[in-house]
Amino acid sequence: MEKIIKKLLDKTAVLGVIGLGYVGLPLAVEKAKAGYRTIGFDIQDEKVNMVNAGKNYIGDVVNADLEIIVNSGLFTATINFSEVAKADCVCICVPTPLDQYQQPDISYVKSSAESIVPYMHKGMLIVLESTTYPGTTEELLLPILESSGLKCGEDFFLAFSPERVDPGNLLYKTKNTPKVVGGVTKNCTEVAAALYESILEAPIHQVSSPAVAEMEKILENTYRNINIGLVNELAILCNKMGINIWEVIDAAKSKPYGFQAFYPGPGLGGHCIPLDPYYLSWKAREYGFHTSMIESSMMVNDRMAEYCAERSSKILNRYKKSINGSKILLLGIAYKQDIADYRESPAIRVFEELEKLGAEINYYDPYIEEYTFHGKKKTGIRSLTREVLNESDLVIITTAHTNFDYNYIQKHSNFVFDTKNAMKNVFDRHNIELL
Repeated sequence: MEKIIKKLLDKTAVLGVIGLGYVGLPLAVEKAKAGYRTIGFDIQDEKVNMVNAGKNYIGDVVNADLEIIVNSGLFTATINFSEVAKADCVCICVPTPLDQYQQPDISYVKSSAESIVPYMHKGMLIVLESTTYPGTTEELLLPILESSGLKCGEDFFLAFSPERVDPGNLLYKTKNTPKVVGGVTKNCTEVAAALYESILEAPIHQVSSPAVAEMEKILENTYRNINIGLVNELAILCNKMGINIWEVIDAAKSKPYGFQAFYPGPGLGGHCIPLDPYYLSWKAREYGFHTSMIESSMMVNDRMAEYCAERSSKILNRYKKSINGSKILLLGIAYKQDIADYRESPAIRVFEELEKLGAEINYYDPYIEEYTFHGKKKTGIRSLTREVLNESDLVIITTAHTNFDYNYIQKHSNFVFDTKNAMKNVFDRHNIELL
């Protein structure tokens, strides 16, 4: 243990990151910026080639930072997993999606661990960062890694440290976000904590086990899922009662304690919040336990896209138009404002629900010119002209991008269904309806 900690302190350790996506690439960049020789691993040639050319494809990475560390030789990428043998510490940052039955697909984590085994050596630290169900590190990774013949806590060190990436957040990035670390043994925790202490400018919170760290991550996002589910349900009720839910929330958040504002919308997006509760509810069934409150919030949130389609139909009906054959324009396909990420985007779900009802759908998103979902490619319009707005029977704001000119949109649209309260500062509201 002392040997690897010394290498971390004197910056002679070689660090590896498996998976160069929204989590892995920013982490690898911070490692290299801290002065470590860093190797990035990915199965996609395109990503590897872009990294080695110093070309960035992740919004939260500063282009100049990537160029500097690549040109200096501190950071290289490869598809050759034999290079793992050169690494003293390896972080696994691969996707953990849900399968078609809404069950955790941890095949990427499993294959990553199996790829490491042939190249493991004494003193190596391995950290899983991918969000997953409690027990993954010890039940899945530990047996695979110990098949190398090395003993965890003595010959190598294994820990879980949940990623905390919020794409587009201007205040908190990888470097200044507090980190939670839980190792299989006390030695494992201390070595993993030493790694992150040498890279980040944020507190490192040590917990007693990987399972605690895994559950902590699930709690973070399930907390948000439940509260968003609550406010989505209240939004539906308030609409029936003729009450403005957005005004209600603004009034409630005037209380300086005991209340945190959450906002309704067309559903949940991103890799974590819509998925994490499914990991927990799936694992809970192993213990004969049903997460009733969590599952209820998931049902509410999952139905919001369909609810938005229903509301759109009622708006069109008010103007004696059938939704079947109506021209509808979605503004925003990203799952949150001012980013180019459409993973699990509720806007895509709204698109699908409206298509099922026979509407002619188009979209405009300045960050996403085209996207692929379930093998189908969709291409948006290139510019938001008054003609495009005026020709649409209904414009639906599904992402509250700050570079939209909402006064312009209101002026040239027949009717706007604002699911994000993005037009709150628009004075003329005669053709605007809020979720």
